[in-house]
Amino acid sequence: MVREMRGVVSIVAALLTLAALATWGGALHPAADTLAVMRLPLVALAGTAVIWTNWPRRLRWPLAGLALLVLGQAAGLKLTTPEPGAFTVYQKNLWYGNTGYRDVAQDILAQAPDVVTLQEVSRHNDPLLDLLRAEYPHQHRCNSYGWGVVVLSRHPMMPGQALCSTGRGLSGARVATPDGPVWVLSLHLFWPWPHEQRPQAEQIEALVDGLEGPVILSGDFNMVPWGSDVRRLALATGVERAGPMRPTYWLRLAGWPLAIPLPLDQVWATGGGRAELRPRLGSDHAGVLARVHLDAD
Repeated sequence: MVREMRGVVSIVAALLTLAALATWGGALHPAADTLAVMRLPLVALAGTAVIWTNWPRRLRWPLAGLALLVLGQAAGLKLTTPEPGAFTVYQKNLWYGNTGYRDVAQDILAQAPDVVTLQEVSRHNDPLLDLLRAEYPHQHRCNSYGWGVVVLSRHPMMPGQALCSTGRGLSGARVATPDGPVWVLSLHLFWPWPHEQRPQAEQIEALVDGLEGPVILSGDFNMVPWGSDVRRLALATGVERAGPMRPTYWLRLAGWPLAIPLPLDQVWATGGGRAELRPRLGSDHAGVLARVHLDAD
């Protein structure tokens, strides 16, 4: 009986280890990015299961040690607080059905960011743009699968320097700040495989690759920061994530008693920066307020 149980444990440990390792394979197949959403619990379960196998010690303990290293790095992302920058970004997925736009407007005005990036701007919350127009008169909107992706700025937008990936979840404008031009990109990615995140990210990558000067990439990525499609866009724009990492969306699966906290809403900038959460205010996403650096280290 004990031998049979050890056999079952070994099979479970092997499957969990393979699944955890596959989360680094997003560049090979987008299905691995879907697994990457669950990287941390998979690594924790695999590391625990490996210890209870009858595998040789020279295999068990290095694997368990690697699991601890990965979990330690994730803890560092959650605990490390970078230095804030001088340029402020307010990121918010409004949720298309949200009618509490007055509360959102009040919070944005109270934080007084330089720019605002919005997703899921719909007929239910579209009046928000008018409520903010006095402080943010420069507004660029692109429609994407039924609602708007928007950049708002208190600084002027440079004529002829805007991006709009119609139906593909990107709105971008080059903003003339007192310290020079800055590209501000508002992003809304699809869910990962089996949905269309990979081809969408590839099309957006081609659009933003090689933008000149500082870049802010802000939005609802529908993917964790270590997903390969997120990294693809970060590399194309030369940006670093504003931290620390915090969950902004709580995913509920049918039949699961608990929601899974996911850091889907992110702000990236040329020099990184510090981010903090803002309330959901009628949305299913928390807002993010980031103070970023526009110069690379």
